[in-house]
Amino acid sequence: MEILFQKQLQHSSQEPVLKRFASLTEENLSLAAMTEFQTEALRAITARAYKHNAFYRDKMLQAGVKPDDIKSLADLTRLPFTTKDELRGKPWALLAADKKDVSLINVSTGTTGGEEIYIMQTWRDHFLNEFSAGYRKLVDVEDGDIVINALPYEMSSAGLAFHKVFMDSSHATVVNVGKGGAYSTPEKTAVVIRDLQPTVVITTPSYAITIAEAAAQMNLDLTGLPLKKMFLTGEGCSPAFRQRVEKIWGTRANFYYGSLECGPLGIECNAHNGYHIPMGHVAFEIVDPRTGEALEPGEIGEVVATTLTRFDSPLFRYRTQDLGYIDPDPCKCGNIFPRFFMRGRLVDHITIMGVDFSPFYLEEFLMRLPEVGNWYQFVAAPDNNESLKIRTELAPGVKPTAELAEKLASKMEFAIGIPCAFEFVTGLPRPGSKTVRVVRE
Repeated sequence: MEILFQKQLQHSSQEPVLKRFASLTEENLSLAAMTEFQTEALRAITARAYKHNAFYRDKMLQAGVKPDDIKSLADLTRLPFTTKDELRGKPWALLAADKKDVSLINVSTGTTGGEEIYIMQTWRDHFLNEFSAGYRKLVDVEDGDIVINALPYEMSSAGLAFHKVFMDSSHATVVNVGKGGAYSTPEKTAVVIRDLQPTVVITTPSYAITIAEAAAQMNLDLTGLPLKKMFLTGEGCSPAFRQRVEKIWGTRANFYYGSLECGPLGIECNAHNGYHIPMGHVAFEIVDPRTGEALEPGEIGEVVATTLTRFDSPLFRYRTQDLGYIDPDPCKCGNIFPRFFMRGRLVDHITIMGVDFSPFYLEEFLMRLPEVGNWYQFVAAPDNNESLKIRTELAPGVKPTAELAEKLASKMEFAIGIPCAFEFVTGLPRPGSKTVRVVRE
């Protein structure tokens, strides 16, 4: 025990740049102050990475840039991009500290294919080097709340990351039910929810439906819970799908956008009008996916993220393969952070008749059809680029008929402008991992 305390004491000091801005609160927060913080944090992390990380030092040398060249936030674009493929199968690539100082290792979920990506965190980065100005207003969980954390704890960063936030920062009670597995089955989670009567639930959109199905089997009315909020994260969904979740659970559901590699990237407020970008955690860019050139606010492009609180495993200009745009205009909720609007993922888009479609866009119109159930697949066939096949369950009590298939296909074609065909099925798999909405056959 004494050795453990000694090790923690060796790393018991925040980075100086974080200390300097620790006094920022909801009352004195401003965009000018946050921009100043981002600039100083970027300069400090760039200097540390250049000195202690061969991966980044080599990339900077090849790009002809040195830490002294980073004088303002605009100079971020002088640094080279980091891609997923550069990190796959290279566990220690980002480490700017000794291996012995690593306290936590998380592994990618693997939904985009390829070898695993590993993200290391030292005790100092994980517990001390945090900057939460403006964060608590968006994550309004507090002392006395009981939080059902139905996110994966194994390998993924999701469960543990939110566990720490809710328990350490919000002082709430956390129930680590997890997401599927030998012990954390949907049925057991429904029992725990019935017994503990939580006030907050965090899970993925699809798993919210899976839990609800288990609750229905035991005649548990989720709308009778004392829930004040639900957070949906881990996978995207359309506003129409979110509305179904809210109706089933009887509470407001806010989106939370993050990743293993970058941590928090966007948090939705109660206005449900885009993700607020947590400027204390990340510098956010939107670039043209083909050229890498910076895009103006309102232009749709690829999300590029630079972490600002990880000094021992920094991440510069990471190409997430997520698509969206930034809206800098003030939000009616009063939060000063600019907002990001998600428009899907590069790897998930479906091309029909020469036009790229985001699954979220297609799902929005599909979920507006009351006859359609909560589980579906968009089927992309290499030999069919002229129409969209939709494989779906039907809502309870709706009978499958050829006339219904034709009716739904007509409504979808009218909404999205391309021919559609429906295939009705009695049951689609309930995955324990991220739900795949686009299948290629």
